[in-house]
Parts: sequence; C-alpha cells; structure tokens
Amino acid sequence: MIGQLRLFSGLVMLAYVTMHLLNHAVGLVSLNAAEDVLWYVFRIWSNRLVQTLLYGSFLIHYALALWALWQRRSLRLRGAELAQLVLGFAIPILLARHVVGTRISDNFFHTDVGYYNFLLWIYFVRLPGEGYWQMLALIVAWGHAMLGLHFWLRVKPWYSRLQSAALVFAVLVPVLSLLGMIEAGREVVALSADPNWTREALARLPSPEAQRALARIAKALSWFFAGTVAAMLLARAVRRLWRRRHGLVRIGYPDGRVVEVTPGTTVLEASRLAGIPHASVCGGRGRCSTCRVRVRGEARSIDPPGQDESRVLNRIGATPNIRLACQLRPRGTVEVTPLLPPFAAAADGRRRVDVAQGSEREIAILFADIRGFTAMSEGRLPYDVVFVLNRYFATMGRAIEAAGGRVDKFLGDGVMALFGIDSSAQAGCWEALAAARLMSERLGELNRSLQGELDRPLRIGIGIHCGPVIVGEMGYGSAAAITAIGDAVNTASRLEDLTKTYGCEFVVSEETVSRAGLDLSGFPQYEIEIRGKREMLAIRTLNRAADLPVAGATPIRQHRAAAKTLDVAALPAGTPPGS
Repeated sequence: MIGQLRLFSGLVMLAYVTMHLLNHAVGLVSLNAAEDVLWYVFRIWSNRLVQTLLYGSFLIHYALALWALWQRRSLRLRGAELAQLVLGFAIPILLARHVVGTRISDNFFHTDVGYYNFLLWIYFVRLPGEGYWQMLALIVAWGHAMLGLHFWLRVKPWYSRLQSAALVFAVLVPVLSLLGMIEAGREVVALSADPNWTREALARLPSPEAQRALARIAKALSWFFAGTVAAMLLARAVRRLWRRRHGLVRIGYPDGRVVEVTPGTTVLEASRLAGIPHASVCGGRGRCSTCRVRVRGEARSIDPPGQDESRVLNRIGATPNIRLACQLRPRGTVEVTPLLPPFAAAADGRRRVDVAQGSEREIAILFADIRGFTAMSEGRLPYDVVFVLNRYFATMGRAIEAAGGRVDKFLGDGVMALFGIDSSAQAGCWEALAAARLMSERLGELNRSLQGELDRPLRIGIGIHCGPVIVGEMGYGSAAAITAIGDAVNTASRLEDLTKTYGCEFVVSEETVSRAGLDLSGFPQYEIEIRGKREMLAIRTLNRAADLPVAGATPIRQHRAAAKTLDVAALPAGTPPGS
C-alpha cells in the first residue's frame, strides 16, 4: 500500500509539473500563446477537487519520503539513487518562494499575480535572481520525477524497447521549457520598455506589508522542509547509536567476509556499507528480484517474507531459502549468497530461480536396478550387452519422463530419478508411483520384444522414498549435472535393495504412498530400521509395480491444480513425454 501511494501521489505531481513545463515551452511560439495555454492549465488545477488531490498528493509523497529515509539503515547509495533522494528533498525548499508568491499570495492576501507576463516580468526584469531560482527548481523537480519514473519502469519487460525514446523525451521537455521561458521573457523585457506597461505591472505587486509577510512565510516554509530532513537524519544517528549498544547482527558472505550491522539493516544495505558489489536494479524497492540471495541461518534470525516480497518470490519460483536482499532484515547471524552477478540487468531478475544453483527441497526419489544382470551378461558379446542395456535405459527413461520425473543418472545397470523438483512433494510422490507403474508395464513389453535376445526375461527392483534433499548442479566440468544428495536419497536406494530381501519388484515407503493419496492397504506392510536413524520406517511391498492402482478422478484434478501433472499411469504405452 505504501508503494502504491508513493507511486500514485508521484504521478499526480508529475502531471502537474509536465503541464507547466509544456506551458513554458509554448513560449517558443509567442508570449500570448503561453498566456492562453496557462488559462486552461490554471482552470484545471484551480478546481477544488483537483487542488485537493494535488495538495494531498504532495503531503502524502513527502511524508512517505521521510518514512523511506527513516527505514533506510544506510545512505551509501548508487549515484542515481542518491541523486533522486537529494533532488526530492530539495524540491519543496526551492519551490517554497514560488508557491508563496503565487498561490498563497492570491488565496490569502487577495492579490492578482497569476498572469504569465507579470511573473516573467518579476523573473526577468525586477528580480532576475528569482528567475534563475525558478529555472533551477523546474530542472530539479523534473529530474527527480524522471529518475523515479525510470526506477519504476526499468523492471518492466517492454521498457528496454522504449528507453531511448523515453530519454529523448526526458531531456527535450525541460530544454524546450527553458527555451520557451527565455523567449517569452525576452518579449516581456521588450514590453517593459514602455513606461505605461511597467506602471501597470507595478500596480499588481502586493503591498509592502504583504511582501514582508510573504517573505517570512516563504522563509519559514524553507526552514521547515530543511528542518524535517535534518531532524530525520539526526533521529537516524540516535537510533544507530542506541542499536549498536544493544548488539550487532553478523552477515556472512561467500568470500569469507563478515559484516556487522545494527538490527533492522537489510542485507542489501549491509552489502553497500561494506562495499560488496550487489545487484539491485529497482534500487531496493523489492520489485526486480535481482538482489536475490540464498540464506542460511537459524529460524529465529529470519522473519518470514511480507506480502510484497512473497509476490516477487512466487513469480520467480523461489524456494524458502531464497529471499530478496533489499527486504530481508536479519535479527541474528546469517550467511547469504547473492544469486545474480552485481551487473545483472532487469531481464535477469525476471528469470525464475535455477534449480542448478542449489536449494533444499522435498522431493521423491526412485531407484531401479536389473536383477541378476551380471550373471545374465556372462558369455555374451560386449555388443549384445550394450544393446540390451541401451534398450532398457531408453524404455525406463521414457517411462520416467512421461510421469513427469527427471532421470538423474544411470548407475551400471540401474537408474536414479527425481520427482517434484519443479512442483511439490505431494505431486512428486504421485508422479514417482505413476513412473514405477509405467516402468513395470513397459518392462513387460521390452521383454516380449527381446525374447530372441534373452535366455530369460529382465527383472527389476524399484524403491521409492520422499523427503528433504539438497538439489543442485554438482560435479566438475563436463561431468557436472543436476542431482540430489541427502538421507532421503540413501533411504530410497536402501528400499530398492530390499526388493531382493522381500523377493518383490517394488518397495515404497508408507509416507510416499500417503502423500500421493493412494490406498495400498491391500498390500503387505513392514517396519524396517534404517542405518543411522532411530525411528522405524513403514514400507509397502508389491510383487509387481504394475499392480499399483490407477489414481481416481479427484486426486488427478487435485494434482493438476497443484502441480500441473498428468495421469500418466492411465496413458497407453509408447505415449511420448509431454503428450
């Protein structure tokens, strides 16, 4: 809500500034043309409703700017961000005299100084210093607005195509405005050579008492706006000293550096305080996700993401250990790893989180192995062994991919597959069971096609378990690949080995079956002890994985909604992946 209010109030004031700058630019045509345009502009912004909107927008925008200054724990900003901050707080100080000399003078002192040629006479003839001051105020206001507009739009996918044209517009408007103002001012200087015209202009000036009162009001407003900024900076310094007395937060980085900051400091601010390069296209407003980091630390040290941060994290498919550095304010010791290079662009922030970067996930793991293949291959030519293995691997690989899984690796005559990496643990369990069913069915088809090549049919053992693992790209050089490590992987391998003990084709943990939403109460259940764990593990055994029941209509709809998977168990044999 705060971000939306800042944006809306800023756009209202941008509309006001833009119309006035374009009004000045009309001075390139003539003084009378600029005067005519001002008549329409004045009618728009003197409307009570529009006036309330304008003044309200200013108050809201300024108050939120002070709040944003208070929220920042570091003022070590990039050049453009610091420029926007300084220009923004300079605007009311620079414009105070102009607003007091026009709006307040007319509304409260009943003067009539709003005519364009009269104002130009003040700026170019009577008080040229005021003219330079007003020109500076226009450039500062426009510069602040354009920087803010740029920071808002640069995370939009289409902005890069229009950025060159936008830059031309941003430069051309103030240039034309200043030229129009100067050209119209030259006409006024020529008119002021006429004593009658000058006498009429002098008659419009407020009385000396009113001028002194207006000067005091303008001075008071300037000091007020400067004072509020100074008071905020002083309050920040006091807060910093008080928090340093109550302990510091340690933030570790991949290169071994540790930054100590006061509680409430964001990770992005910590990086900038320590001079550590850190990407942030949107300037720390939580819009672009280029500052994303992987976080390690105790749960009590990290608050859950807020609504705005969660929306961005969901958009990039982030896992729970990935956060936005500009929004994360750790309360205890944490370790962070930036996931994008310091020179990342807005387009990089729109990319979804790459699983190869490493993350902790709950997935289902499947191991399968050919029974007695070593004895079967004895006495065969190497060509025959490779031929049979390749046919087997192709058949099993297609079954796994058709079920939505990822073939992790082939281990001799075995295979390891992962399910649920891109969805959820529940969907992964369901997909793994569907894959086991398909593998068993298609093994029968493979055996029939290899009758002339084999003395006896191929038999396999399949084990499936689910649990938390670390998924990422591991290895070296061309041997690097995405894989998973963890206790759940070891347990799944152990279950595959237990198919020999129980003389069956399929062993699956009860937890996997429960998460998949299938009923296997009609199959034998056992409790086994897993090496290194105290708790017993409940398992189900099936003589053939093809005997797994097909999921009903309701579970299918649930999994489609949750993970966009298919009821591949019901697909005919030979259906290609992705069909």
